Amino acid sequence: MDPNPKPLSPLDAYFGLTARGTTVRTEVLAGVTTFMTMAYILFVNPDILGGKPDPSCVVLSKAALLTSTALVAALMTLAMGVFAKLPLALAAGMGLNTVVAFQLVLGGSKLSWAQAMGVIVAEGLAITVLVATGLRQAVVRAVPLSLKRAIGIGIGLFLAFIGFVDAGFISRAGGGPVPVQLGANGHLQGFPVLLFALTLLITSVLLVRKVPGALLIGMAVSTALAVATHLVLGDKAGLPPGAAAIPESLFSLPDFSQVGKFSFGFFGVLGVAPAILIVFSLMLSDFFDTVGTVVAVGQEAKYLDAEGDFPRPGTVLLIDSLAAVAGGAAGASSATTYIESASGAAAGGRTGLTSVVTGLLFAACVFIAPLAGIVPPQATGAVLVLVGFLMMREVGSLPWDDATEAIPAFLTLTVMPFTYSITNGIGAGFISYLVLKLLSGRIKEIHPLMAAASAAFLVYFALA
Repeated sequence: MDPNPKPLSPLDAYFGLTARGTTVRTEVLAGVTTFMTMAYILFVNPDILGGKPDPSCVVLSKAALLTSTALVAALMTLAMGVFAKLPLALAAGMGLNTVVAFQLVLGGSKLSWAQAMGVIVAEGLAITVLVATGLRQAVVRAVPLSLKRAIGIGIGLFLAFIGFVDAGFISRAGGGPVPVQLGANGHLQGFPVLLFALTLLITSVLLVRKVPGALLIGMAVSTALAVATHLVLGDKAGLPPGAAAIPESLFSLPDFSQVGKFSFGFFGVLGVAPAILIVFSLMLSDFFDTVGTVVAVGQEAKYLDAEGDFPRPGTVLLIDSLAAVAGGAAGASSATTYIESASGAAAGGRTGLTSVVTGLLFAACVFIAPLAGIVPPQATGAVLVLVGFLMMREVGSLPWDDATEAIPAFLTLTVMPFTYSITNGIGAGFISYLVLKLLSGRIKEIHPLMAAASAAFLVYFALA
């Protein structure tokens, strides 16, 4: 033992960098990596929610949505880093924003945009109450270790699938018995596919050679190649609009007009009972998506204990719950913990300093948002595929010799990517675990909260 240990820096003392085997440089690289992998939401979320009239012909401004999206992501990610001290980032949730747009507003519910955001605020408040009473944390502890591990593995497969789809390497087939196909028309062709393959190859080599910041370097090289190609070929390069295009101006004034645009008038439009059911179904999705995400990132960041539990669960879940409230209140849809945080963990992020860096970058995007869209989806898609590979390493730890544990785990990790839903995968695992334990006479192994959660999932699937 060193008789004269060096005093810790304030950052090290607060975040425990040395204790977690990391450094400021590694955490900064990890934070940038997480941001680069998540930055697409700054443009995807406004595209989903903006430009579409509600029943009152109100159309949301994409500029205002971008500002709200960046603002909520910055504030809640900073809160997660400073208070929970874990490498978890938050932003508008994909899937939930689609529900807001295509079910609540443009679908059968016929809500206004403000009323739809009110639904999000209501479900966030409901989850916050569950956290305050300790029920949400207790449910997390009640989940068996085999399912916790399967959730992480399944999310890894889900991420890889998202990466392939976002990069254009896989697309939905127009007809026939096969649901997906290679490329846009069953063929791999064009510069974007080549860029994805090169990014995947280059980044894989960097990982094999254990180069620090391999994921970030891979994305940077890919983006530079995309920018150079776009300068030469222009739109003929085939990249999505805005990607790899150097913006005319680095700065833009933020538009906060969407902040505060929410209403609880949806109770009057839908009726009390239907409104409660909609809030309940959204709450279930938000509830278990976050649990799965935190566990999955924890496997990569190595902050889980021997039972698969994560530290400071009350703080983590409270911030995530308040993020849903903040997202709805800012008119940007529900914000939630992002599975893309695993990319930062894979780059070496181990503490909340990673999230602080990510949050500051999101804050900067309130003013320099055009730069965030320069990274092509082929670059981030390749990184997501490799993060999926890294998260698959836990598959050997599943109890394959016990079918009552292995079958639910298998259903969890396969239903997620096949249905494009983390919640569906967790629900399939929970229900099958309950049924198999009951029918095999091992009822004592079922925690009461697991039984209650499984019953809730039955309701969720019945409402779907």
